[in-house]
Amino acid sequence: MHYELCGNRAGVPVVLLHGGPGSSINAGLRRFFDPAFYRVVLFDQRGCGRSTPRGAIERNSTQHLIADIEQLREMLGVSRWLVFGGSWGSTLALAYAQAHPQRVCAMVLRGLFLASVAELAWYLAGLRRFLPEAWDAFAAGVSGANAERVLEHYAGLVFGDDAQAAHAAARRWGAYESAAMAVGEASSAGGGGDDAGLLDRVRVQLHYLRNACFLEPGQLLDGIPALARIPAILVQGRRDLICPPVSAYAVQQAWPSAQLRMVEDGGHSAMHPAIAAALVQATEDAKGMCGA
Repeated sequence: MHYELCGNRAGVPVVLLHGGPGSSINAGLRRFFDPAFYRVVLFDQRGCGRSTPRGAIERNSTQHLIADIEQLREMLGVSRWLVFGGSWGSTLALAYAQAHPQRVCAMVLRGLFLASVAELAWYLAGLRRFLPEAWDAFAAGVSGANAERVLEHYAGLVFGDDAQAAHAAARRWGAYESAAMAVGEASSAGGGGDDAGLLDRVRVQLHYLRNACFLEPGQLLDGIPALARIPAILVQGRRDLICPPVSAYAVQQAWPSAQLRMVEDGGHSAMHPAIAAALVQATEDAKGMCGA
């Protein structure tokens, strides 16, 4: 597992959980934290980025990732830390915190995703109402294209024996994601620089989505009471097409002590200026939650 440390070695530890599933860390993610205050821990999840083997799906589940986070925490000698995650990273952050609430001093979550059937149906089928051109290209060749059929169609190609068809499918999947990300902002999705890297990323993402992210239905919302004493800031773009605001709102309603900060002109990208500013402010405000 590839990991990086930056900031103040004696500072308050924060672990950053990247999105995807299947994406990776990048240097820009460090910019959300005051390096004089925080000891920032970043890592590429299993099968992602510079962790090896890249694109591997064997022994790769949410439970494995939670165990990896705990092993990293123990190795670094961290007792409690701030958990920071966006998009899929928010999903993993909630799952980790519910499994180990005593290890979390506070949370900053962006673009919340609960891995529900409704969210997946929205992304794979509902977005046709906003992105008809991109969706038609994405769903071309899928008979009776609904979310489940689209997902299985791409999984069949990406995990199939025809390498050319697998790469072509990964490019179409990535193009659809980019179209959704690009509405009003620049994309921040990682790991798509070359064909091999894109295929690895899509393989991991499809592996998780086909398996409901290895979570029980309603698990994350049902587990919110375990986080009642953990302070949290939820940063959500009002115009987020990939992870619409309804999920962040549902989490806040179940977690009254969590602060929901709606960014009216923000979308999904963490690098949108308004979202980035809100995340920097959130990590500043979290200093008081973790010992400043």
